[in-house]
Amino acid sequence: MNEQVWQLEQFEHYRPHLQAVAYRMLGSVSEADDALQEAWLRLSRADTEDVANLGGWLTTVVGRVCLDMLRARRSRQEDYVGSWLPEPIVSVDDETNPEQEALLADSVGLALLVVLETLTPAERLAFVLHDMFGVPFDEIAPMVDRTPAAARQLASRGRRRVRGAAPQPDADLTHQREIVDAFLAASRGGDFDALLSVLDPEVVFRIDAGKVSALARPPVVGAAAVARQVLSRGSRFAPHARPAIVNGAAGAIVGPDERPFAVVGFTVARGRITAIDVIVDREKLRRVAVPES
Repeated sequence: MNEQVWQLEQFEHYRPHLQAVAYRMLGSVSEADDALQEAWLRLSRADTEDVANLGGWLTTVVGRVCLDMLRARRSRQEDYVGSWLPEPIVSVDDETNPEQEALLADSVGLALLVVLETLTPAERLAFVLHDMFGVPFDEIAPMVDRTPAAARQLASRGRRRVRGAAPQPDADLTHQREIVDAFLAASRGGDFDALLSVLDPEVVFRIDAGKVSALARPPVVGAAAVARQVLSRGSRFAPHARPAIVNGAAGAIVGPDERPFAVVGFTVARGRITAIDVIVDREKLRRVAVPES
């Protein structure tokens, strides 16, 4: 077996792990694919004969690539209008393909990804690699040009931000679905009080319509304000919403099967909806399609 074939086999073996790292770093399936492509190019040009741990080597490469991509993206998003939300991972039934199953298994909630976006690139790298994937700080340190102790501090700052801003979602998907179904029924019926009963007092409503869009709005916070927003702008869309799994949690997809125009992610914690994330950005929805029945 020549080295190129061996490298390709090894890369495919580690691909699910690398894809999980890249998606949690970038919050975008398409950008994660770009990061993996760059990692493959670097592997194909590298002399790995003396590499004892190829999985660790590839994780380091993907981490560095994602770090560069995050830094470039932050400069582009300085004038972003409205809310930036991740590219969603969506399933509408139990008939998912193996690649989609892997993505869903590796996904994290939209609300957590939104919080991760508030971290500096170095904080995000340290937190994701250490807290989510168990990478030691002495391996993370060179990626961010810090000492291991400084890398530990980066992860600690990221951890505090995440704990303070992203409540732990309820684990029971069936219970989540009941809450979301009640929300959708109240939206369809225009029932303000029923909406309040399923919304957390500090619920946040975010919409991502793309970088430049007349639909862009700042986040809306508070149960009454969100309920008014939903009833004034969303009731006409509620009848077209169908259940979906969005980043591993109960959600909805809105619009025709071949070209849905919105994906809605919900975060349910302590029996109430704590976050509603609406993605209508065409670029982020281009991968989302409902399979034919």
